[in-house]
Amino acid sequence: MMNKNDQETQQMINNVDLEKTFLGSVEAGQSLPTYTLPDDPMAPDVAAQLVEHYRLNEAKANQNLATFCTTQMEPQADELMKNALNTNAIDKSEYPKTAAMENYCVSMIAHLWGIPDNEKIYDDFIGTSTVGSSEGCMLGGLALLHSWKHRAKAAGFDIEDLHSHKPNLVIMSGYQVVWEKFCTYWNVEMRQVPINGDQVSLDMDHVMDYVDENTIGIIGIEGITYTGSVDDIQTLDNLVTEYNKTATMPVRIHVDAAFGGLFAPFVDGFNPWDFRLKNVVSINVSGHKYGMVYPGLGWIVWRHDTADILPAEMRFQVPYLGKTVDSIAINFSHSGAHISAQYYNFIRFGLSGYKTIMQNVRKVSLKLTAALKTYGIFDILVDGSQLPINCWKLADDAPVGWTLYDLESELAKYGWQVPAYPLPKNRDDVTISRIVVRPSMTMTIADDFLDDLKLAIDGLNHTFGVTTTVDQDNKTTVRS
Repeated sequence: MMNKNDQETQQMINNVDLEKTFLGSVEAGQSLPTYTLPDDPMAPDVAAQLVEHYRLNEAKANQNLATFCTTQMEPQADELMKNALNTNAIDKSEYPKTAAMENYCVSMIAHLWGIPDNEKIYDDFIGTSTVGSSEGCMLGGLALLHSWKHRAKAAGFDIEDLHSHKPNLVIMSGYQVVWEKFCTYWNVEMRQVPINGDQVSLDMDHVMDYVDENTIGIIGIEGITYTGSVDDIQTLDNLVTEYNKTATMPVRIHVDAAFGGLFAPFVDGFNPWDFRLKNVVSINVSGHKYGMVYPGLGWIVWRHDTADILPAEMRFQVPYLGKTVDSIAINFSHSGAHISAQYYNFIRFGLSGYKTIMQNVRKVSLKLTAALKTYGIFDILVDGSQLPINCWKLADDAPVGWTLYDLESELAKYGWQVPAYPLPKNRDDVTISRIVVRPSMTMTIADDFLDDLKLAIDGLNHTFGVTTTVDQDNKTTVRS
């Protein structure tokens, strides 16, 4: 038997061991440090558990139907990213293989967007990875701005005279906020083309009314985040071609394909929107959307590797394998993990794999539309037959006393995030709901959501004294 001293010693050991665990730690009985550093360290497992507990009220990733961002990758990709987190993608000479994978990805994306297979990066076209697609938009806008300045000077414009020659950018009013930031940061006038009637994309009947000799470019959007609609960039290209025949300052098109750029190439139903069109000079995309990489990755490609498309002042020479290459990105130090993951996805799934995945995404989106229609109270604005977004509003004659904001709150009780919000100006009196279908949203998840959607609607109808039921023949009955 242990003597008293041995027992006390063992008890001390047990207490020390217990304090290293979450349950027995001192920190478990204290509030989490917030605005100032704690005085003392804590055991790593305890710190990790406290951070996990702090995040408990965040939505489950697979129930977040609002985000476009990838929320799930394969375990092999997770491991690759973990192993590459300590690399710095901006240091191309120190991490040449990361730089090589970046170039491989740019080339693969460019060829998906209509650049002929025999053309090569740095010879015929050029591109770069970015920290999210927003940086790609910034770079695309800057290239339009600087190339316009060069052409304006050559045409004899006094570009310091901002009263006569302030540069402007033309875009539809449902733009992503990065374009407003671009125009603010670089003193460019943003000319918003209002949405017109039931139209929720760029108004082709009026877009050229906003163009003049000071227009640095027109932004076509391949995937409007408000609704999932796409601008008719093929028609826009035709309009720009006609305009440029007599224009003093020819206009160019940048395509913001953050959403659709890595979806549209793999499915049918899209008119030409990319480098197959004469006036499209640059395109950006989010790798962390349908490129299926965790948030923090974007890409931009310029159609020609020429100073007229990407001005020399935006290209900075850095050493790489005994020679130099261009560094174009705005951001500096950032991990190469996302680049490794993008390259993994491209070689892992290939063209046919991406096609299969995106076709499944579309199937889920179409099923959601079919289910929404059965209630007889929703008007479908975007049905998911092109890009995988479902948007709807309450029908004007819907016999319900609740709003889509009520539905948003009710669904949140089941863990689902389904946003409700107004459309852009000119139609901001219309409130819509939106679901983004991502590759990780299987039909099983969709079925689970639809079960909870029915419970949510039944609950709202009960609360507001209205009953809406759907029978086996998908016929809707409404009783007050």
